[in-house]
Amino acid sequence: MSENPSGDAGTFVDAARAWMAQDPDAVTRDELSALLARVEGGDAEAAEDLADRFRTRLAFGTAGLRGALGAGPNRMNRVLVAQAAAGFAAFLGERAGSTTPTVVIGYDGRRNSDVFARDSAEIFAGAGLNAVLLPRMLPTPVLAFAVRHLGADAGVMVTASHNPPDDNGYKVYLGGADEGAQIVSPADAEIAARIQRIADAGNVSVLPRSVGYANAPESLVDAYVAATAAIAPAPAGARGLRWAYTAMHGVGWDTVSRVLAMAGYPAPTLVEAQIEPDGRFPTVAFPNPEEPGAMDLAFETARTSDAELVIANDPDADRLAVAIPDADAEGGWRRLSGNEIGLLLGWRAAREAAAARDGSADKVAAGDGGAGHDSSDGSSHGAPDADAGSPASLACSLVSSPGLQAVAEHYGLAFHSTLTGFKWISRAPGIVFGFEEALGYLVNPRTVRDKDGISAAVAMLGMAAEARGQGRTVADLLQEFRDTFGAFASDQISIRVSDVGEIAGIMASLRAHPPTTVGGVAVARIDDLLAGVDDLPPGDVLRLWLDGGSRLIVRPSGTEPKLKLYLDVRGSSAKKARRRLEALRAGAEELLAAVR
Repeated sequence: MSENPSGDAGTFVDAARAWMAQDPDAVTRDELSALLARVEGGDAEAAEDLADRFRTRLAFGTAGLRGALGAGPNRMNRVLVAQAAAGFAAFLGERAGSTTPTVVIGYDGRRNSDVFARDSAEIFAGAGLNAVLLPRMLPTPVLAFAVRHLGADAGVMVTASHNPPDDNGYKVYLGGADEGAQIVSPADAEIAARIQRIADAGNVSVLPRSVGYANAPESLVDAYVAATAAIAPAPAGARGLRWAYTAMHGVGWDTVSRVLAMAGYPAPTLVEAQIEPDGRFPTVAFPNPEEPGAMDLAFETARTSDAELVIANDPDADRLAVAIPDADAEGGWRRLSGNEIGLLLGWRAAREAAAARDGSADKVAAGDGGAGHDSSDGSSHGAPDADAGSPASLACSLVSSPGLQAVAEHYGLAFHSTLTGFKWISRAPGIVFGFEEALGYLVNPRTVRDKDGISAAVAMLGMAAEARGQGRTVADLLQEFRDTFGAFASDQISIRVSDVGEIAGIMASLRAHPPTTVGGVAVARIDDLLAGVDDLPPGDVLRLWLDGGSRLIVRPSGTEPKLKLYLDVRGSSAKKARRRLEALRAGAEELLAAVR
């Protein structure tokens, strides 16, 4: 069934009836039936709702699929997932040639995640693929690990990560030469074309299905736990460490608890109200540690338990948030920015990579204070390997702090700036560590080629515990970083819109009338990444370089209806960097107001 982008109400009604005829889900059939009754009764609001569901379909791109649950091609539902699975199966079959592809499927605790995963497994098996379903709801990093560990040709993770409660999604990975990374162009377009062919055929109920898929053994999860625990075995300073943990109503805790036990860390005080999977996310407006208020319960738990540190995962545990005591912060706790965490973890990885290159573990223990995470016997654990034939490198998205490049240069490592998303970061040649400011960190590329909030949590605990054994804190590590590499300060302005057309209008206005100053500081250069810059693939990004080295980047979010502005400055001290950042933010807000 092909959707009509400008069809009249009668066309949408006909499309809705055809959709209902192939929908295996009674809930969405009833939802659509009730909506049609309202439309036929002359309800204008219902007619617009119907049009929104059927005038287009969720686009399959490099982020796979993601959208609100509901009936129709512009929502996440069993019909759309069946079309996606059948189209992806066709792509994999053509790609594999005479061999039989293997695809592994995982799912989190969101509403319908398990249903979408089992539908996919049955359709993959029905198409003749070797389909392997993970044994239960698990974090996204376990699925990414499974693709490599099983030598699979592909992986699918049913998750909407940190999106609002009514969303779900379908994230796709490729094995083989892609090494378990998320898809990039041209694979996304090729998969989308095959999905469209299935949709045009018009009836997913005739797709062959089979229950002959395999269930992955628990030993696969055991392997992930062992590989992750080995990243940073607990040093002596971990004894007595008091810390709090929240899973944000997601699937992280079961796996995190096993990793902690194997690595030797003390158990945290749990945010009990958020520790079990609950797709309603009842205690947060948005289940994203970055959102205001999302970590309030964690801070309350930390205060009452006299914690030294707070660790949080998002619902599918591919992101990490960290908070530390701060007398100047409201409530006495401050969440570190993604850039602060990324720079600390990048520092750790750079030290280990340099030590491995120079053939001296002693360098990790002796240099630069607490950035390493050596065990009490003086040995170093978890130093990542660079890709064969490529020098060890650090990588981050182009909107993340330029401080990572300073770290790479300090240790004589290569550095790569990529488009936003771990589909790009994970492909950096020789990568030993990568991050993006949106709380995503790749600390163990030997086993997981995607952001992994669990391995990042273990690495961060290792750093905190090592510093603690020296009588220092994470705040001290941050100061040591500034003393060593300079004071980098970052900020972000995020504008959520109801109409994504507003974002396109803002980007068009900035291109048509590029600013010459921001906050009274002259714009030295503007990079429009639509044209391709610095060997980066084209992207809807504007990067403004200001006199004095400050930077302002403007781009639409890839997963949410948001426009994001990223601000970066560098100063000789934290105080000077903050002043420069405040001035840049004021200028960016003035610029945004002028073009909205």
